[in-house]
Amino acid sequence: MDKQEPQFSKDFFKQFKNKEEFQSFFNNLFKQGVEQMLRAELDEHLGYEKHSSEGRNSGNSRNGSYKKKVKTDTLGDLALNIPRDRNSEFEPVLIPKGQRMSDKLEEAIIGMYSRGMTTSDISDQVKEIYGVDVSEGTISNVTNRITEHVKSWQNRPLEPVYFMVWMDGIVLKVKQNGKYINKCIYLVIGLKNDGLKEVLGMWMAETESASFWMSVLTDLKARGVEDILIACTDNLKGFTDAIKGVFPQTITQLCVVHQIRNSCKYVVWKDRKEFCADLKQIYGAPNRAAAEHALTTCSDKWGSKYRHAIQSWENNWDNLTSYFDFPLEIRKIMYTTNTIENLNRGIRKYTKTKIQFTDDASAQKAVFLAIMNIEKKWSMPLHNWGLVLHQYITIFENRCRI
Repeated sequence: MDKQEPQFSKDFFKQFKNKEEFQSFFNNLFKQGVEQMLRAELDEHLGYEKHSSEGRNSGNSRNGSYKKKVKTDTLGDLALNIPRDRNSEFEPVLIPKGQRMSDKLEEAIIGMYSRGMTTSDISDQVKEIYGVDVSEGTISNVTNRITEHVKSWQNRPLEPVYFMVWMDGIVLKVKQNGKYINKCIYLVIGLKNDGLKEVLGMWMAETESASFWMSVLTDLKARGVEDILIACTDNLKGFTDAIKGVFPQTITQLCVVHQIRNSCKYVVWKDRKEFCADLKQIYGAPNRAAAEHALTTCSDKWGSKYRHAIQSWENNWDNLTSYFDFPLEIRKIMYTTNTIENLNRGIRKYTKTKIQFTDDASAQKAVFLAIMNIEKKWSMPLHNWGLVLHQYITIFENRCRI
């Protein structure tokens, strides 16, 4: 037979003048109920009820109670009287020792922190929603537990093969030796053989350099990565050599968007629109031969006025045009680092309230939580993945490890 819910008369509810009075009554009722259940637990533990003659020779007895503040999901802080025994053997199942805050509340705090809220904002929000007073220090302690998750995530084993990786860095203000300086968090996104993306890790240093990227790639290899088919990067000097030094078979593609931006630095404003239109004839060409012809035309037109801009294309030509060796579907995902730049924008969105970070750990903690939020949206493979996968298998054959 189903249990019937308790029924209360209308007169019962009339005794409360407002919701605060009802909430107070309900809190007290809940508190009394929990304490009664705890006393029943102690009776079970001791093997006899209070004032029973059976307890005279039991070897253990009740020893009053102690106050304990428990944070609940819905009722806020409750100060409970926890019964205890003389032998200190009683461990309540209902309210375990050491419990201070519910898991759901901790998850809520971490969730708010991951979305860019400050500790003071979270404290106010928790008070408003849950009716619980949580200090900023307590919130910091809760979020500091993320550090262990960051370490395990950073050291986790990786896939043996990634079809493509995008590499870039994001600069944050971090306190060091008493002053705030720019530090770069290096990020790598990998494309797996199921068409899904994942962030492979993050690494921090004061400046972005090819030598440090080599250490990043070495770390990826140590964590199980045996092969990277294609790597898309910015045009940092020495980056290509760093990749070849760790993954010699990897095809490197310099980001065309980065190249256009760098070229435009040498061009005066009134010429930029026309100059960019001519550049589009290069990177938008149907094949490498047409692109080379467009570069020659562009050089003839602008070479004398903007020599450095044109030379940059000529000097990096091989790594700028790798995508011409692939079908259109693969070209679209390899000629630009937009994938990782979108990640960086997402991280900025989640960390925009934290303009400065007190140390490396706090910066990494915030970036890690932002990444976790962003990756939740990466639940579908890349567009038209079936066709793209077929193209990869045809081009790279056994290296795909399907």
